[in-house]
Amino acid sequence: MNIKDRIRTVPNWPIEGVMFRDITTLLQDPEAFRETCDMLYKRYKKVEIDKIVAIDARGFIFGAVLAYKLNIGFVPVRKAGKLPYKTISESYTLEYGESIVEMHKDSIEKGEKILVVDDLIATGGTISAATKLVERLEGEIVECVFVVELPDLKGREKIKKYKIFTLTEFEGE
Repeated sequence: MNIKDRIRTVPNWPIEGVMFRDITTLLQDPEAFRETCDMLYKRYKKVEIDKIVAIDARGFIFGAVLAYKLNIGFVPVRKAGKLPYKTISESYTLEYGESIVEMHKDSIEKGEKILVVDDLIATGGTISAATKLVERLEGEIVECVFVVELPDLKGREKIKKYKIFTLTEFEGE
């Protein structure tokens, strides 16, 4: 199965000039969704990881499944104002605007090994903010993983000090 074939492209969404890579079509296909999750599990099943940190909202889908399969903790990185307890926050710029993400202050203990999960890396703003939150809580990032990468937007450069893994990419498309 080719994951890329299961992802819909929506031109000019959410703004003119953006080619949005919509993973909902992959999620709706039970075989494609299962295979995607299985590929991630196979990659990390023998890696020492204490927690999955996943990014709001589509990163939660893959991060939660992976945390469950690995029998480890799950930490959500949410948009500002969505978490009920004491948080730390980080602002960032993304492809079509600015935003802030937050994480609970007590979600990671010093030295815990963290896998950061998101569905897609574009300009790298969101993942960069998430890795900064993990660093502030003194977690050790094992790797950053994405289902989709848009290499033309050079997001990888913002997190180049970490190992990065992606399942598929849309380059020059």
